[in-house]
Amino acid sequence: MNKAYLIDTSIILDDIENLFFLYQGGENTIFICDVTLSELDKKKDLSTQTGFFAREFFRNILSDESRISSFKPLLEDSIHSINFAYNNTKIPLQIIHRPRYEIQHLDYGLNDARILEIAKDYGFILLTNDISLKVYAISNNLISQSLIRDKIDDPHSINFFHPLRAHKKNIAYSIQNNQDFLSLKNWSLLEVDEEDNTESSLYLTGKKYYGIKLEGSFENLNFDEILKEDKLYIQPINLEQKFLYTILTHPKNKITICSGATGSGKTLIALQAGISLFKRGVVNGIIYMRNTITANDKEAELGFRKGDENQKLSYFMYPLFSTINFMITKMQKESLAKRIEYKGDANSFESREATEYFLQKHNIEVMDIAHARGVSIAKKFVIFDEAQNASNATIKLIGTRIAEDSRIVFLGDPAQIDHPYLSKYRNGLVSLLKKAKQDDFLAGIVLKHTIRSEIAGWFEENF
Repeated sequence: MNKAYLIDTSIILDDIENLFFLYQGGENTIFICDVTLSELDKKKDLSTQTGFFAREFFRNILSDESRISSFKPLLEDSIHSINFAYNNTKIPLQIIHRPRYEIQHLDYGLNDARILEIAKDYGFILLTNDISLKVYAISNNLISQSLIRDKIDDPHSINFFHPLRAHKKNIAYSIQNNQDFLSLKNWSLLEVDEEDNTESSLYLTGKKYYGIKLEGSFENLNFDEILKEDKLYIQPINLEQKFLYTILTHPKNKITICSGATGSGKTLIALQAGISLFKRGVVNGIIYMRNTITANDKEAELGFRKGDENQKLSYFMYPLFSTINFMITKMQKESLAKRIEYKGDANSFESREATEYFLQKHNIEVMDIAHARGVSIAKKFVIFDEAQNASNATIKLIGTRIAEDSRIVFLGDPAQIDHPYLSKYRNGLVSLLKKAKQDDFLAGIVLKHTIRSEIAGWFEENF
C-alpha cells in the first residue's frame, strides 16, 4: 500500500540515500514542506558532512523538470513535483509551499511546529530522526516514525572473545580441528584452556594460551615477547588491552573496530600502537580525528569557535592531548633522560612545549573530518575517535580516503551518543561492530574492563 511521508531535515542530513531507500521503487510518496527546504538551505554552506548532504540534495534536484503536482493542495497551498536523481533513478518529491502558516510566533521550535501543522492538515506520516520532534508529534496525536536503517538490536551483546579447550599434546592441531574454532571468522580472539588426561578422564592443567584465528589457522600470541620487543611508552595492563595492542600492530591487519567505555584505555593503547608502527617504519605518521559533536552542541561546527583552525580543533581534540600528556608524565617520572627530553608542563589543556615536541617527534596530526573529503591518506595510522557520533555515511567518507599502505582504528562507546539523529542502536560504531562479527577483513574487540576513579565508577553505576 502506498504511504505518504512528510520528511524533515534530519532524514536528508542523516544520508541522502535515505530518499532512495524510502521511495522503494515508487511504493511510497515523499512530501517535503518549504520549512524543510529553508533549513537545508541554511546548512549548505557548512564544511561538515551535514553541509555536504545539504549541498548534495540541491545538486541532485532536477529543477528543469518541475511541474504542478497531481496531488491536490489545501487552502492557499501549492504543491510542485520535482525529481531527485540518485542511483540512476528519478525520485519524485512533492514540495508543499504554504504562504501563511497558522502558527506565526513561538519562542522556540517554530519550524518544528510548522512541519507538524502540515503533517496534521494533510494526514501524512511524519518521518523524522529528531527524537524531540517525534515525541512532540506523538503528543499531538500525529503518526510519527523514524527511518531505522542499520539498527543493531543489542550492541552490548557483541563479543569477539571465544573460549576453547585444547589437549596439551598438540595445541594447534587440537584447536584447528575443534568444530567451534572452524565456525569462527578471521580475527576471532581466542582464550584456550589446556587439557590433559588420565587413563579415564580429561582435566584442565591451569595453563592458558591466547591467540587469534587468521587464514583458517590458530596463531599463538606470546604477549610478553611482543610487548618486550616493542619497548612501549605505556604497557597494556590487562588481557583486553594486550589483545588490542597486538591486533593493531599485526602486519596483516588493516582495519580495527574497538568499543569500550571511558577508562577502558582504548585511546591510550591505539596511540601507543600507532607510535610503535611509526617507529618500525610501517607508517610515516599518525592522524587523529573525531566528529566535532559535543554533549553541549546540537551540531557543533568549528566555525562557531574563536581562534584559528588549530585552536578550534584543540577544543575537540582534548582526548588526544590528555592521552599524550598522560604518556609524557609517566615517562618523566620513570626516566631522567625523558625529563630532559620532554621539557615543560605536559599537564595542561593547551599545547605546551613537551606536548608540542611529542606531536612533532611522532609526526602526529589532527584532522577535522570535514577536510577529509578529496584527500588520500597514505601510509598513516588513523585513529577515528568517538565513532558512535558518526553516521554510516561519515564512516564511509573516511574509509574511502584510506590508501592501501595505511591503517585505521575506529574507537567509541555506544552508550555515549551526543549526535541529535543517532542512537546507541544506530550509529557508525555499532554498524562497524556488526560487520566485524561477519567480515574476515575486519578485526574487532570490545573492552569491558575499565580503570576508573572511585568517583567516576560511582556515577557510571548509579546513573
